[in-house]
Amino acid sequence: QVQLVESGGGLVQAGGSLRLSCAASERTFTSYAMGWFRQAPGKERDFLAAITWRGTRTYYADSVKGRFTISRDNAKNTLYLQMNSLEPEDTAVYYCAGNSKYSGGTYLPTRSHEYDYWGQGTQVTVSS
Repeated sequence: QVQLVESGGGLVQAGGSLRLSCAASERTFTSYAMGWFRQAPGKERDFLAAITWRGTRTYYADSVKGRFTISRDNAKNTLYLQMNSLEPEDTAVYYCAGNSKYSGGTYLPTRSHEYDYWGQGTQVTVSS
């Protein structure tokens, strides 16, 4: 059972940057496609970005394309989300997620039900 723990959230002014990390407890993480989602109060959980197990392919939601970058360091069992040019609308709880079904493949899942491992979330607040 892989456990995921996010960190790096906090309060930042509009236009600022944050880098989120997601540490995995098991080496099997290295074969999983991984993703980032976020959920604002009263809203559904939204897909942000996904990355294949080798990190060779990525995919972004239009809302964050060009501002956010997903990456991973399999040697450290860690997933990252670099967030630049943050806006108040980016305020939400951010979650990392792992997909074991397509382990070792090139498919990039974008829907929350496709992920079977989730972190507890980290709060990001962007002030105007």
